[in-house]
Amino acid sequence: MLLRQLFRSVVASVLFFVLLGLAYPAIETGIGQAFFSHQANGSLGPNGSTLIGQTFTGPRWFQGRPEPSGNNPLASGGSNLGPRSKVLAADVRHEVAVLQKEGITPRNALVTSSGSGLDPDITPADAYAEAPAVARANHLPLAAVRHLVARHVTGRELGFLGSPYVNVLQLNEALAHLKGSTGA
Repeated sequence: MLLRQLFRSVVASVLFFVLLGLAYPAIETGIGQAFFSHQANGSLGPNGSTLIGQTFTGPRWFQGRPEPSGNNPLASGGSNLGPRSKVLAADVRHEVAVLQKEGITPRNALVTSSGSGLDPDITPADAYAEAPAVARANHLPLAAVRHLVARHVTGRELGFLGSPYVNVLQLNEALAHLKGSTGA
């Protein structure tokens, strides 16, 4: 009787290991690769993952949010600085000064870090605020740069969740292509 129960327990354990430890993950991986390959493989583009902010400096490029992690995915996490923090206030003043020196009138999201420390997105208003400086630095017509921004605005999820945003990496990749096509 004891051996029969032991045998049943071992068979059940092996069966569940095969079903839940091997078959189910293999099926899920197959579905992910078949229908969501880009996302399942890290949303990689030619310059890295489109889900992780990249560092762009100077007025020739659209700027992302200042991130304390330096966009290092291993060091993700916000700064945890509160609204009364003197360090946060000093950091914001510094970011505002840097952007103003480049001819950009910054908005809130452009001078504050994201909760994850890795956010690649800015608001459309921030991208449009940067457009004149980017156009000037690249000797491009402002209308062309504003049109580029407009093409890269992603709307709300399902039409009502979240806020519209612009992925800075994808926008800068499109800007590089635009500069290459115009000879700027």
